[in-house]
Amino acid sequence: MRCRRCRGAAVIEVRRHNAAFCGDCFERHVREQVKRAIRDHAMLEPDDRVLVAVSGGKDSLGLWDLLLGLGYRASGLYLGLGIGEYSTRSGDVVRAFAGERGAELIEVDLRRDYGYDIPTAGRKGSRSTCAVCGLSKRYVFNRAALEGGFDVVATGHNLDDEAATLLGNTLRWQTEYIARQFPVLAEREGMVRKVKPLYRLSELETAAYAFIRGIEYVVEECPLVAGNTQLRYKEVMNALEATSVGTKTQFLLGYVERAAPLFRDGDGPPVELTPCERCGQPTTARFCAFCRARAQVLGERLGPAERDPGTERQTAEEMSSEVLPAELYGAGRAG
Repeated sequence: MRCRRCRGAAVIEVRRHNAAFCGDCFERHVREQVKRAIRDHAMLEPDDRVLVAVSGGKDSLGLWDLLLGLGYRASGLYLGLGIGEYSTRSGDVVRAFAGERGAELIEVDLRRDYGYDIPTAGRKGSRSTCAVCGLSKRYVFNRAALEGGFDVVATGHNLDDEAATLLGNTLRWQTEYIARQFPVLAEREGMVRKVKPLYRLSELETAAYAFIRGIEYVVEECPLVAGNTQLRYKEVMNALEATSVGTKTQFLLGYVERAAPLFRDGDGPPVELTPCERCGQPTTARFCAFCRARAQVLGERLGPAERDPGTERQTAEEMSSEVLPAELYGAGRAG
């Protein structure tokens, strides 16, 4: 194979683009896709302070590398989830990455800073392990960005991630989540802007970029992810892609470019947010979903008057059915 751009020896084929690239030209291709995503959706301004949510995986570290290379003031945020050796390895990889580049890394540890870890929350809470993990991440990312004076949070969601989420939410017709799935979620009171600069790149492309750039990352899947329906939606999309190249791209980019405005226009009146009485983060009720979930895991009462007389804690059903500000901030995960 020959590189489409320079005609040198190719090292990777990107079938959905009907193209092959050498290493240097592939890096250029990835940078151009990210620059296009940023430009098309006005994701970032040159002087923005960007907080990149990094897990130790190829996508988030690749994104951090790209933003630093493009000249953005990008710091990393690593959230320790307390998942045994997996979290230990992830933290070590992220610290090594930051150290090699002289980049700022902010670390938050759920056990140290909030009193619980994800395995414990999965056993004691009313939410599934993946659900409480997602809720915790969205809450911590937003709070850390606000407290650190950052303008925007950037996450490493790639095309495969977004297509699988869109498929799951469409199969269930979860229109409230579909309406909020977009490469950019604008800032609003108490919530910073959130962007997904990798949404035009497939998982294969982000993995190849990390390999060519020599980025060490955690290859293993989270050991608690087994049974997550998101993985099944990815398998379905992969099967479709294998027989019809470009399906993921057409599905996701077609939605972003043509269908998303229809859902967003019909998303109803703005939801009124007020500060959580415990942590001050925005919520639709007295206490935010994160504080309620955390209190349940820790066996705490939120306050002496949070319930009617004679009751001490909200039920699991009440906690799981309320509209969540963290989910207003980030597109809900299918499954």
